[in-house]
Amino acid sequence: MAKRFNYEFIIIGGGVAGMTAAKQLSAAGRKVAVVEQDRWGGSAINDRDIPQNALFTFSHLYADAIAGSRFGMTSATLRYNYPTVMHWKERAINRAKFDRKALEEKGVTFIKGKAHFVGPYDLSIEGHEQISANKFLIATGTEMKENGISGLDAVPYYTPSSALTVARPPKAVLIVGGGASGCEIAEYYAELGAKVVIVEMAPRLLPREDEEVGQVMEQYLAKRLGIKTFTNTRVTALEKDKISSRVVFMRGGQEKTVRVDTIVLATGRKPATDLGLQNARVSFDKNGLVVDKTLQTSARNIFAAGDVIGGESSTERAIYTAEIAVMNMIGRNKAFVNYEGFMRTLSTSPEIATVGRTEEELKKQSKKFKKVIVPLSDAIASTTSDCRIGFLKIIVDHQGKVLGATMVGPRAAECLQEIALAIRHNIPLLQIAATPHPANAWSSLVKTAAKKIVNSK
Repeated sequence: MAKRFNYEFIIIGGGVAGMTAAKQLSAAGRKVAVVEQDRWGGSAINDRDIPQNALFTFSHLYADAIAGSRFGMTSATLRYNYPTVMHWKERAINRAKFDRKALEEKGVTFIKGKAHFVGPYDLSIEGHEQISANKFLIATGTEMKENGISGLDAVPYYTPSSALTVARPPKAVLIVGGGASGCEIAEYYAELGAKVVIVEMAPRLLPREDEEVGQVMEQYLAKRLGIKTFTNTRVTALEKDKISSRVVFMRGGQEKTVRVDTIVLATGRKPATDLGLQNARVSFDKNGLVVDKTLQTSARNIFAAGDVIGGESSTERAIYTAEIAVMNMIGRNKAFVNYEGFMRTLSTSPEIATVGRTEEELKKQSKKFKKVIVPLSDAIASTTSDCRIGFLKIIVDHQGKVLGATMVGPRAAECLQEIALAIRHNIPLLQIAATPHPANAWSSLVKTAAKKIVNSK
């Protein structure tokens, strides 16, 4: 006798990937349940994309207005009301939230609680009866990494997410970690007037990016915002005294300390895999759930999508993988993931965007390539906006096929979109070089760089 299930599909995780899948499955008339242990909408809507972009838009605007005197703007008395700023952030979050009511009207069931597999078809949920399904989609995202710093249980600290919920802006901040999140939060606090120090274990900021990116960002943060950066430095302990927090770190073989009123740990995240996966015979490792090109796990009835499968973390990738997974869960014709052309971005000012392979990745793979780097000053827009810190780098193979690109500058992600198109669809760089670009737009740098590579020997 065939087993009877409570649902056709159960989605574990109510973030962007999970809710995207719920919309697709409900539109196909399937009986679906979504289980979420924390907040509906996940980190992208509640912690990352929406709140960050809302607050960074404000802080960039505020900092630009203060620096506007060089254009003739009088801004010496400019002020901001922080409770109003935080209210704006909440409005942005509420606007972006998924319409749960509409999905419920289509038959989707929402269950709040921590999920745990008791078998490949059965799920226990805290505070609820055990439920079952024919197929599952795991979309649990990520959680904070443990970082080996002593004193975390005694000293208050923030994460990049909770750092955007402070009741009032801090005066002195230490950021542990100079990666993407660390640089973004450091700039945000500094733009609001805080004194900021970044501590990074690697030899430079943004160690995942090419060397020029970290160098330019460190120069920019120091020159424009007075942010101090300590690289090749490891935080060993946090201590609390009566009026502040004391951070102990090792640099150059010597122990040093600094006192601040706010500490932010931006030391990275890891896939959230505490789900009893072994009971469902689902394989996973430190990088996340192991999936094939259809996003099927080692259990035939269980698929995964979003940050829990590792790789680049982005909302667009979470949506994409959820769509591919659903197609394979309900369709006969298999769909395969293709990550070519997905972009990595930082919401700093100037913006940072990377697509395709980096120069350092190609060198490690012993790949032959050609590159060109053009400074922002090659664009007319740099003169009219007085923005000169940054560059565009394009990398191609010796047949002119685009391998990758990196830009540090205004509207970097928008400028690199045509490079992403070229990478994903094998469009020769020659065609980009021959395409008209607005002379006063930042994207003119793409044409400039393309022409330099095409005309080089």
